[in-house]
Amino acid sequence: MGGTAIVILLALILVALVVLIVVLLRRRSGPAPAAPAPPRDPFAAEDQAAGDPRTLKAGDMVEYLGTRYFVRGSLRLREGGFTWSEHLLDADTAEGGKVWVSVEEDPDLEVVWWTEYDIGDLTPGERTVVVEGVEYRRDEHGTADYTSEGTTGVGVQGRVEYVDYEGPRGKYLSFEQYGGGPWEAGLGERVPTGSMTIYPGSGG
Repeated sequence: MGGTAIVILLALILVALVVLIVVLLRRRSGPAPAAPAPPRDPFAAEDQAAGDPRTLKAGDMVEYLGTRYFVRGSLRLREGGFTWSEHLLDADTAEGGKVWVSVEEDPDLEVVWWTEYDIGDLTPGERTVVVEGVEYRRDEHGTADYTSEGTTGVGVQGRVEYVDYEGPRGKYLSFEQYGGGPWEAGLGERVPTGSMTIYPGSGG
């Protein structure tokens, strides 16, 4: 019996030593360091609580300057390797009112709020154009292929020629000609980051 008791006692001491060694090793190593966060763009659109304008589509709702608008349809445009989108919005008011919102990255995200402008005899041939006292300078001219989603007022697909002018303080003037038809024009203002709230539709 005495020998058995000694063996059991030695086994218990050995177990206690193993446990003590394990505890000491864990304390020495400490918790594993957290992996460093990957580099990120502080101005990335996904960080905006207002939503990402790049995901806009028919059925979404947009709130801007106290008015809510429904996205009726979208144009997806491509010129070479460059793509951008234009969205037709209908105001949720008794008076209604349609506007367009363009979204592009070149390379920074730029969102512009467009209202239709009756150009009369105005054509996009001059290098500078004055509209309502604002001088716009010709910036870009090109032709893009487009596909249409939802309601846009143009065909399912086609080509559009555009001439863009840039004014002071985030103001723009744009001429567009769909399928060789008449020129249409719009006046645009850059949308400040985070000032437009997006409510995804049921398909979002």
